[in-house]
Amino acid sequence: MDGSLPVSVIRTACPHDCPSACVLEVERLSATRIGRVRGSASYDYTAGTCCAKVARYAERVHHPARLTRPLLRIGAKGEGRFAPIPWEEALDRIAEAFRQAAARDGAEAVWPYHSGGTMGVLARWGLDRLRHVMGYSRQKSTICVTPAESGWRAGHGAARGADPRLVAEADLILMWGGNPVSTQVNLMAHIQQARKRRGAKLVVVDAYRSPSIEAADLGIILRPGTDAALALAMMAVALERGAADRGFLAAHTDWNAGVEAHLRRHTPDWAEGITGVPAATIRALAEMYAGTRRMFLRAGVGFTRHRNGAATMHAISCLAALTGAWAEEGGGAFFYALEGWGLDTRLAWASDRIDPRVRVLDQSRIGAVLNGEALAGGPPVTAMLIQNANSAEVAPDSAAVRRGLARRDLFLAVHEQFMTPTAALADVVLPATTFLEQSDLYLGLGHTALTVGPRVIAPLGEARSNHAVVCALAARLGAEHPGFGLEEEAMLDATLRASGLPGWEEAKARGHIPVGNAIPAGPDFAGFPQPDGRFRFRPDWAALGPHAEGMPELPSHWERLEAASAATPFRLITPPARSFLNTSFTETPGSRSREGMPRLRLHPADAGRLGIADGAPVRIGNARGALTLHAMHFDGVLPGVVAVEGISPSADFPEGIGINALIGAEPVAPAGGVAFHDTAVWVQPA
Repeated sequence: MDGSLPVSVIRTACPHDCPSACVLEVERLSATRIGRVRGSASYDYTAGTCCAKVARYAERVHHPARLTRPLLRIGAKGEGRFAPIPWEEALDRIAEAFRQAAARDGAEAVWPYHSGGTMGVLARWGLDRLRHVMGYSRQKSTICVTPAESGWRAGHGAARGADPRLVAEADLILMWGGNPVSTQVNLMAHIQQARKRRGAKLVVVDAYRSPSIEAADLGIILRPGTDAALALAMMAVALERGAADRGFLAAHTDWNAGVEAHLRRHTPDWAEGITGVPAATIRALAEMYAGTRRMFLRAGVGFTRHRNGAATMHAISCLAALTGAWAEEGGGAFFYALEGWGLDTRLAWASDRIDPRVRVLDQSRIGAVLNGEALAGGPPVTAMLIQNANSAEVAPDSAAVRRGLARRDLFLAVHEQFMTPTAALADVVLPATTFLEQSDLYLGLGHTALTVGPRVIAPLGEARSNHAVVCALAARLGAEHPGFGLEEEAMLDATLRASGLPGWEEAKARGHIPVGNAIPAGPDFAGFPQPDGRFRFRPDWAALGPHAEGMPELPSHWERLEAASAATPFRLITPPARSFLNTSFTETPGSRSREGMPRLRLHPADAGRLGIADGAPVRIGNARGALTLHAMHFDGVLPGVVAVEGISPSADFPEGIGINALIGAEPVAPAGGVAFHDTAVWVQPA
C-alpha cells in the first residue's frame, strides 16, 4: 500500500535558483507520486506560467537514480564505491568528525557550506543556524549575484528596484544581459503584455544571439565585458538630444557638470571600437531610449559576470536615472529584490548568534580555501557538510575544487538528491528530499512576494530534509538554540509571526505574501534608498567591499578583463542552457534530450580560419585546463568570441571535468563573486 489518495491539486512554490520563485499547482496522484506541474494564476507575477523544466518535475522527483539511503564511502575518495548505512550511524560519524576537527584545530576548522540548489528560508540558509551556534567558519555567499548587487547598490543604495510587474505598462523594455525566453518565462509573459496592449518595443542586449535576442524588436550583440561602453554612448546621445530630465536629476541624484562632461565624451563612434556594435546601430538604440519616457530597464546578471562587472552594472543602472524614467508609470529599473524582506531570521538562521570574530570564507573560492590559499587567517578546513551545492562542477577553477575536496585529511559529508560529482568525493552521503517532500518559504528575488511551499508528497525512501539533518546534528553536538527544537512548519509559522506576517496556515492558503519592498516608481516616486534619497552617479566603491582599489569614480567602461592574447585569442562566455539550471535537471530525460552534448558555438569566420568543420571535435583551453567538445558554427557571436551553454555534466566531456575548469576564481571588485563570462581561451581542432 502506498497510502493512495484521490488525485488532487496542491498549491506550493518552486525552490530553484531562479528569480521567478513561481507559485505552482502540482497534481498529487497519491501520497508518494505527482503528475503534472503548472504555474498558478493565483499570483499575478507567476500568472499561470512556469518553465518547461519544472513542468516536467515528475521526471526528477521520481527519477530512478534518486538517493534513498545514507551511504558510507568504502573505496578511495572519488572512486564511487559506497555501502548503505543506517541514518543514526551516518549522523554519528558526521558529528564525531566535526568534534575531532574542532578539538584538533578549533571550531573554525569546520566549514558548513551551502549554495543555491534549493532556495528556501530553511533549506538554503538553515545550515547557518548550526554554524553560528557552534562557531564554525562563516560563509560569504558570492557565487551568483555579488558583482551585480555591488554595482546596483553603488547607484541605488540597496538591492531593490521598481515592481517588475510594471514592465507591462512600459513603452520600451530594455532587457540587458538576460534571456527571459529561456530562463524567466514569467517575465517574458509580462513583457508580451506590454507589447500587445501598448505596442511596447523590446530591446535585448547580450554577448550572443540568445532566444530572447531572436524574440526582440531590436537585438544588440556585443563583445563580452563591453556593455558599459554601450550604455555610456546611449547617455551621450540622450544628452545631445536634450532627453536628460534636468528636474529629476537635480531633485533625486548627485548630478553635476563634471558628470555631464564625462558622459558627453563617450560617443557612438568611440563605443563601436570597444563593443563591436556599429555606431549607426548604437545611435538608433540611443535615440529610441532618448525618445521614450516610459522606459523600463530590466538588468540581468550575465553582463556582470566579468572582472569589471560591478562597474558595468553601475554604468547601465544610470540609464533610468538620466531620463527620469523612474517618475513615469511603467518606468524605472529592476535587477533583483535581495533586500527589504523584513523576515525575522533569529529562529531559522540563528542570526542573533553570529560572532563577528569568526572568520568568513568566500564561497566562490572554495578551491583556494580547500587548498590552503584563502583561509582568512584561520586553520585549514578539515570537516565539511555540503547542502544545496555541486561545487565540483558549479564552482570556478573546478580542478582546484576537486583537488581540495579529495584531500585525505578532509572529512566531507554531502546531503544530496543525486550522486553528483561532489557527492562522489564524500565520506558520507545523505539522501535529501526535494521541495515536494518538505515545507518552506521562498524569497521572490525577481518580484515582491514571499511564495509559500507546503509539502506535497511523502519523502522518497529514507530521504530527509535539510532542516531535519541540521537539527539531528545539533542534538549530537550539544548545540542549543530554540530553532533546533521545532519541526519545519512550526519554525516557518514562528518566523512569519515574529516578522509581523500571517502565520503558516494563512500563508499556505494564500500561496504568496506580498512584501512591498519595491522602490515606488511613477507618480509615487519619492527617492532612492540612499541616506539622502539620491542616486549616485559617483559611487563610493570602498564602502561596498575590500577589493575596490582602482575602480572608476564615474560611470565608465573599466578595462579590467581577462583580455585575449596571442596564446589565448578567444573570449569564452558560458550562458545558461534553457533546459538546465546550473547542474540541476542535467539528470532528467527531457532536459538531456533537449540539450544534447555540450557544443562550442564558434563564428563561421573563425571556424574557417582554423579549419574546424561544423560538428567536428574541437579542443578549448587555457592555463587552467583543456576540454574536448564539438563545434557548432554560429553567427550569433562576434568573431573572436566563443560560447558554451551550460552547465553540462562533467561526464559529457572526455576529460571528466566540465566547462568551469577553465573559469578563474579571482574575486570580482569590489566585494567578490565570479567572472564566469570573462575567460580567455585558445581553440584548435581536436
